[in-house]
Amino acid sequence: MKNLALLFLSFAMANALAATHLKVGDKAPGFSMPATTGGTISLSDYAGKQTVVLGFFPAAFTGG
Repeated sequence: MKNLALLFLSFAMANALAATHLKVGDKAPGFSMPATTGGTISLSDYAGKQTVVLGFFPAAFTGG
């Protein structure tokens, strides 16, 4: 289940990045996704509260 959530996050971020044409230093666009503990988690849940690091690994979990 955790791998599925990470895969979903990778696709969501790839689509968001492609659609918004972000540049280095730009703020990440808002997004929401299913949490591994149930419910939904959003980037805005952490705004101003703590640092968030987004990782993108294009070939992760592909077996290749």
